[in-house]
Amino acid sequence: MSSAALLDSGRRIMALEADAVARAGRALGPGFAEAVQLITGCRGRVIVSGLGKSGLIARKIAATLTSTGTPASYLHPVDSQHGDLGIVGRDDVAIILSKSGETDELVGLVAELHRLEVPMIALTGALDSTLARRAAVVLDAGVAEEACPHDLAPTTSTTVALALGDALAVTVLQEKGFQPDDFAALHPGGRLGRRLLLRVGDVMVPARGLLAPDARMRDAVVALAEERGLAIIAEAGRVTGVVTAGDLSRVAEREPDFLGLPVHDVMTTAPRVAQVTDLASATVGRMERDGIMAMPVLDETAHVIGVVHLHDLLRAGAV
Repeated sequence: MSSAALLDSGRRIMALEADAVARAGRALGPGFAEAVQLITGCRGRVIVSGLGKSGLIARKIAATLTSTGTPASYLHPVDSQHGDLGIVGRDDVAIILSKSGETDELVGLVAELHRLEVPMIALTGALDSTLARRAAVVLDAGVAEEACPHDLAPTTSTTVALALGDALAVTVLQEKGFQPDDFAALHPGGRLGRRLLLRVGDVMVPARGLLAPDARMRDAVVALAEERGLAIIAEAGRVTGVVTAGDLSRVAEREPDFLGLPVHDVMTTAPRVAQVTDLASATVGRMERDGIMAMPVLDETAHVIGVVHLHDLLRAGAV
């Protein structure tokens, strides 16, 4: 195949799968809401199962549910018949994935879950299958064809099942009121955890000296050096303005004898500020958007307690 033919093939396959996901979305009915209610009302854990490629998708769905506040476990259908059924409790809910709904190993698990009176949510392309008949809720994961040219390898069908699983998990987290702080508590390690947990107060440096409104620019030059590019003018601990390196450059070009000027003639009034409890990642976005390298940090009483620098935020992994 030529490079152009290879590219066309890739685009065709992605379009086929995208169309299948879109059709599955349009086909969602009241059963989806019932499935969400079953999961949000579950007093135990969500058991997710599937065999082969469906099993891989089931593992991902279980992981997504768990990471978004809904305890879930993957159960291999074969292992369930050899002791692992012990993880299932009567307060659990099950999500079962199967294209045919008739796989022998899976049907055995379905029978046991039915015996234990565990409500099942079926993601299947066979709405008249054994799985569908035993399930409390059936979500149609059927596809017109697989992306595989022989219509054999699970491709489009597993993509649709994955999308349905994500739709369930995300709708459930919204229904539960799951917030970024909750997500951070479940992801304390790694870059994502740092982004969600890191606050401005964790990164700021204490303000070493505030200038009075009647200070002179020679005092501001010293403060700019000490505070790495930001001189803060405050009265009774509250910010009235700031002088930046840019302000210094502009006044030096206009006024050769600027050192004796009062800072209130040069400072930026109503400057951008950060709160000590602000998310570090959000603060980075504000600073980059406004072209700011450093900002005063205020406590809950609006008093200056520190300075936060863009470079420190980036070094701390805020983005």
